Amino acid sequence: MPDAREHAELLADLIGADATPDLLTALVDTIVPADEWPSAAASGGLGFLHRILTADRREWLPRIRDAVAAVVAATRELGVGDFVSAGEPERLRVLDSLAEDPDYPWFATLVQHGYYADPGNGGNLEAVSWRMLGWSPDPPAGWPASVRTDEGVSTPEVLDRSAVIRRDQLRDRYDAIVVGSGAGGGVAACALAESGRTVLVVERGELPSADHLATDHLRNARTGVGFDDRTAPPAADNPRTLEVAGTVIPLVPTDGRWGANAMTVGGGTRVFGAQAWRFAPEDFAMASTYGIPDGSALADWPVTYADMEPWYDRAEWELGVSGSADGDTSGAWRARDYPMPPVPSTRPAEVLAHGAKGLGISTLAVPLLINSQPYNGRNACAGCGQCVGFACRVEAKNGAHNTVLARALATGRASLLTGTRVERLVTDAKGRVTAVALVGARNGAIWRHEVAAGEFVVSAGAIESARLLLNSTSTQEPDGLGNNTDQVGRHLQGHLYAGATGFFPDPVNDGLGPGPAIATNDYRHHNPGIVGGGMLANEFVPTPVSTHGNLRGAGVLPLHGREAKRLMRHYLPRAQRLAGPIQEVTTAGARVRLDPDVKDRLGIPVARLSGSLHPEDLRAHEFLTSRAAEWLDASGATVAQGMGRRRTVHGGPSSGQHQAGTARMGTDPASSVTDPWGRVWGHDNVRVVDGSLHVTNGGVNPVLTIFANAMRVMDHMVR
Repeated sequence: MPDAREHAELLADLIGADATPDLLTALVDTIVPADEWPSAAASGGLGFLHRILTADRREWLPRIRDAVAAVVAATRELGVGDFVSAGEPERLRVLDSLAEDPDYPWFATLVQHGYYADPGNGGNLEAVSWRMLGWSPDPPAGWPASVRTDEGVSTPEVLDRSAVIRRDQLRDRYDAIVVGSGAGGGVAACALAESGRTVLVVERGELPSADHLATDHLRNARTGVGFDDRTAPPAADNPRTLEVAGTVIPLVPTDGRWGANAMTVGGGTRVFGAQAWRFAPEDFAMASTYGIPDGSALADWPVTYADMEPWYDRAEWELGVSGSADGDTSGAWRARDYPMPPVPSTRPAEVLAHGAKGLGISTLAVPLLINSQPYNGRNACAGCGQCVGFACRVEAKNGAHNTVLARALATGRASLLTGTRVERLVTDAKGRVTAVALVGARNGAIWRHEVAAGEFVVSAGAIESARLLLNSTSTQEPDGLGNNTDQVGRHLQGHLYAGATGFFPDPVNDGLGPGPAIATNDYRHHNPGIVGGGMLANEFVPTPVSTHGNLRGAGVLPLHGREAKRLMRHYLPRAQRLAGPIQEVTTAGARVRLDPDVKDRLGIPVARLSGSLHPEDLRAHEFLTSRAAEWLDASGATVAQGMGRRRTVHGGPSSGQHQAGTARMGTDPASSVTDPWGRVWGHDNVRVVDGSLHVTNGGVNPVLTIFANAMRVMDHMVR
């Protein structure tokens, strides 16, 4: 393996122009200098940069070249002389002058990312920064014996890989075809297979091992630092577009406006944070509760909380949810308590509980689709520091892949085809759906194939489900399946997050995962002057990379230098975030359409997003952010600025891992896409079972509602 000097020479040759080995070494070591702990260069930082420029991010080379050139130019303009031979104060003066440069701050952040990421990325050799911070991905009590090996940790396989088929193993016809394998698709596959039907599940993503999804801090679903997520499609081949004020902007999956959700077997549930909240009764009757604000399309669900309660109960017990109803003020009554007690409480929860008591706030343990004790043959949570955005190393997170989908495949009647897209639903001369048109790529060649079925379930996520329906045109429906009243793709929602970060005078973080251990439902509804509201909970155990981003966003961490390194050590054990999603007010203009000009690498028209947040969403965001700040202050923290502001100003609709609403249920085809049982109007053999059905998306994480509603819809279908 090359040493630091050799990496500096390789990197200098690659960058060219102003770059020299000595300059690059001096530059990264000014960004992350040596103190009692090694510098960026000594920790592999130059090798990290060389590695990404010769592997997955070659396109970053011009920008890095421009950043280096900016440093050289600033050195000259400030009369410093030579950056390499200058002292640390002079070097910092040069770099400080570049705070508004278009390239240098990005480059400095990239160097920091390498330093604080996992050792596998090469910039944190021997986990030097983690040891400096006292942070570890491992559980405080160590890994259970069931997953320990001589090489480290090995995740048990739950899903039967023998049911994963190749294209040449496809049958000509199945009883039912399910598009997507996330929460809704997993439930659908399970219900159909256990009813005796033959089922084909088509998944756009692949089935990587949990170990592959449990390590990389720069390529997981929640870091968002510019690298391709391991559960998202490659940025280069999967564009979308965003229409803002008449201008069409190209988007790639690494852009937060793209609206990413995990595309892998199990969907978002493979790497989710697993918060398992029920919607409140008012969440199903927003228009009746608040009226319809000007400019909105707020409506009631065609089902009530009373209709949904048995399905919530079934989802909690079949999948496995840990929690307690004590302290729940949401009004979401239940027939029985959770099947498992809450995961162990934490030191941050104790501190925040004290502050809540002083304010008179009711609190409860966060309900989680995570085993607090062994459940249904799966391990209990080990309490590690890598949960949200990562696959679970002990399979204690209860997602579709290790529950309902695993059950479906275990019947022997369900097959799983990965790495494949459903391009369109195929109709006969009468307009009835009879088959799916599949498309994929193998060894650089694109293939297409049609497979017939009697029944079809669409569960690809709100954006992709709408895209599929819109692309499924026919003589009877020239604008897309179920779209004769122009409803498909409308009412796109995600979740605008509110919250605040607080810094305690003494360390409070104990590193015990998953992290969320205390929440309040006091602000879900009936807040004066606010439509809806939301839940607030403490955040997941942060990784060092995510902490760096949070601290920079909070405005308390310098971009570079010895002080930035010191403050990382100071703040990481003392920082806590309180956050939660707000109940968004739906608008018909927030929507998904097909872009008339742009296609993906498989030749399918891409999704064009348009619309914006409603003014009531911004009001609710400010309200909930203020409540989070008050709670932190009452708990003894100094409060930094609120979070989520960037989501309110980017000029597009809300979307992302909680996307919903584009095929909403209703009783009138003029204002909905499906009937109350998820059947697409005019197509009794086509159902939608993902978050697209949601009329509104609640002020909490919606995954339990997706699971429960899918069980309700599929029970009706198989009966």
